[in-house]
Amino acid sequence: MTTKPSAADQIRTHLERVSDLRQQARSAGLDRAVRDVKQLQARRFRATYTDFLQHPVYAPATRFFLEELYGVHDFAQRDAQFARIAGALERLFPEAVAQLAVDLAETHALTEVLDHEMATYWLAQDDTLPPALRYIRSWQLTGNREARARQLAVVQHMGLELQRLTRMKPLRLALRMMRNPARAAGLEALQQFLESGFDAFASLGDARVFLDTVSARESQWITTLFDAGEADGSAALAAELARAPSPA
Repeated sequence: MTTKPSAADQIRTHLERVSDLRQQARSAGLDRAVRDVKQLQARRFRATYTDFLQHPVYAPATRFFLEELYGVHDFAQRDAQFARIAGALERLFPEAVAQLAVDLAETHALTEVLDHEMATYWLAQDDTLPPALRYIRSWQLTGNREARARQLAVVQHMGLELQRLTRMKPLRLALRMMRNPARAAGLEALQQFLESGFDAFASLGDARVFLDTVSARESQWITTLFDAGEADGSAALAAELARAPSPA
């Protein structure tokens, strides 16, 4: 019988993969291309969820997803902190919190793998092409519909777990009490992620409405980017990008 890897082992495996990709991107000169891909994706997300970003209930959860999961930030510090305390996280926190960290690490790794491969195709194309056309070509050449579906499924699970955990008042209090120890231990980035996630979902009410809408919209975009022809797909994407509000 095969033993399932522990939460700590899963977290470390995912984060090691991300670290390897960062090194490969630097060595291959892909850093700028990866950033270009991420910036375009961030614009598309802001456009697709403009209504949520302006909604008094949904805005915090939307910003959490866009900034903490798909942002154009350097997450190296947060990754290092997660990897460093992976074992302690599993020992000291409820299993659900450890699984939340596993979900984050897996989502992060899936995102980086896909973005890295897309950046390879992005860089190989003529940089005078319209960005939407360049993006859809890179997406379709990367392929891997299964990984896209898995990415969305893990995000959905993470959202449901965040909602469930926010209802555990002793856990929320314990997290607040960790602020000073976390700062002293050099874990500020990790603490910020956990608190922002808890805060975002604490006042959301029933998260299923929010998460179902995210799932429907992202599934539609996955279908469009995979199945539409280049002309139709790039036109749809260009129109969406044009709706994107400027970052705050």
